Amino acid sequence: MAHHWLPFTPNRDFRAEPRWIVGAQGMYYWDDRGRRILDGSSGLFTSPAGHGRPEIAEAVRRQLLTLDYAPSFLRGHPGAFALAERLATLTPPGLDRIFFVNSGSEAVDTAMKICLAYHRARREASRTLFVSRERAYHGVNLGGLALSGMVQNRRGFGSPMVGVAHMRHTWLPENRFTQGQPGSGAELAEDLQRIVDVHGAENIAACFVEPIAGSTGVLVPPKGYLERLRQICDDHGILLVFDEVICGFGRTGRAFAAQSFGVTPDLITMAKGITNGAQPMGAVAVREEVCETILGAAAPEAIELAHGYTTSAHPAACAAALAALDIYEGEALFERGAALSPCFLEAVFALGDLPVITDIRGYGLIAGIELAAQGAPGQRGYEIQKRLFDAGLHVKTTGDTAILAPALVAQPHHIEEMCQIVRSVLSACG
Repeated sequence: MAHHWLPFTPNRDFRAEPRWIVGAQGMYYWDDRGRRILDGSSGLFTSPAGHGRPEIAEAVRRQLLTLDYAPSFLRGHPGAFALAERLATLTPPGLDRIFFVNSGSEAVDTAMKICLAYHRARREASRTLFVSRERAYHGVNLGGLALSGMVQNRRGFGSPMVGVAHMRHTWLPENRFTQGQPGSGAELAEDLQRIVDVHGAENIAACFVEPIAGSTGVLVPPKGYLERLRQICDDHGILLVFDEVICGFGRTGRAFAAQSFGVTPDLITMAKGITNGAQPMGAVAVREEVCETILGAAAPEAIELAHGYTTSAHPAACAAALAALDIYEGEALFERGAALSPCFLEAVFALGDLPVITDIRGYGLIAGIELAAQGAPGQRGYEIQKRLFDAGLHVKTTGDTAILAPALVAQPHHIEEMCQIVRSVLSACG
């Protein structure tokens, strides 16, 4: 127990009272005592097709026996190019240049470097400032940490080295218990214009936003908000980046939230569901003009972007991703998720009569249930996730918000079971 340092975990508390996961299949986990645990958060938003998919396991097995590893530096393998082509059919038109990484955090830092390289290639090297939001989560590498607006993720590490200006988050008290996009709050996008007015557009590289701010507790964008951000970016030559590490691969009813909300960014970061969680992988989808500008600015035979990872486009990860995309398409999972959303949201919002709940927010197949604080911020949320697990439900909590995000293969009876457990546990709260 002493040798493994768990991430994002109170390790001393875990060692005193560990909760184990030893198996998974479909919509369920199993613990070390053989108890079945309903997965209410798709792992960590990673497994839209459910757990234990033999198609993915077999694809990885075949790949490892054929080509276990190949470097992506100066070399290529067919799986990487096949996967890039498949992803380009899912992303919004024009975002068809794919750079592979190994996680969402790497995807964000990669996107930041691509933005900087693009402006340098256009001889606008002064554009080094990034814009993000309060309550944003963009991973844990230094660049993403600088973008982050979640103070608990930042305060233990001082001031990251990347320059970032933060807009306000989009949660407003008058929008409490709103199902779908709130009607109020589009004017918050004007924060980007205010930052332009203070710093000068010629100094701003990109604006990073999660279409739905997921890890902070599911903040759905107000109507007109993303559209206004797109307009301001266009007006001032600022790149717009959507972090879709959580939203991507069907969570909003389409392949990406950009399509659900009808706003096309210049770059999209993705990870998690790209392999259904079966292998570590992430990617950045880049607008063709951005990629070709960077390539065209370099000398012949020069490396255009001095960036990448040892396991970028790992053959086994590519095989897992291709198999996952086959499942998403073959089983029409994005469409199934969209069809299940009304049932899911109705069941979750019906929990709003519980006194301990102070707000519910949701869109597609993701919802945040915010609880009245008890003691230090986050204390109640931490205790609730343990009680829910002991009652047979795995969920992700952030602070005092429980986040429900069932797999796209869920059935109405899974939603009913999930909400029954939540109601039972929360009804016992003082």
